[in-house]
Amino acid sequence: MSGKQVEVKKLLRKIVTALILVPLAVVIIAFAVANRQIVTVSLDPFSADQPAAAVTMPLFALIIALLILGVLIGGVAAWLRQSKWRRTARRLEREVSDLRSEVDALKRTAEPTSMLGQTSPPQRLKLRPPMR
Repeated sequence: MSGKQVEVKKLLRKIVTALILVPLAVVIIAFAVANRQIVTVSLDPFSADQPAAAVTMPLFALIIALLILGVLIGGVAAWLRQSKWRRTARRLEREVSDLRSEVDALKRTAEPTSMLGQTSPPQRLKLRPPMR
């Protein structure tokens, strides 16, 4: 690709990013402004009146924190599920490396065929014309 094509591609990527991130930021800010009330999250299932572990925070902070936690858990789950493919890719890369080194070794040990001794091309197969 030429330099101009790369610059156009970068500019297009910036425009698309701005078209996605600006509305997303507006929605997140509007959500945070609309949900400023304070909520208490009880982490104690046995005592509702006097919980041993409780967190008080704005509702939007709680929802955003839970969203981030969900994304992290989903990412870890996807990473764990893809371990089979990463293992296969590493094994195949090792095989390719071994085969390349074997081919290089065979190329070094093979006798080079000298075409310098041939002055005329090889004799061609002579066919008769078809009979009618």
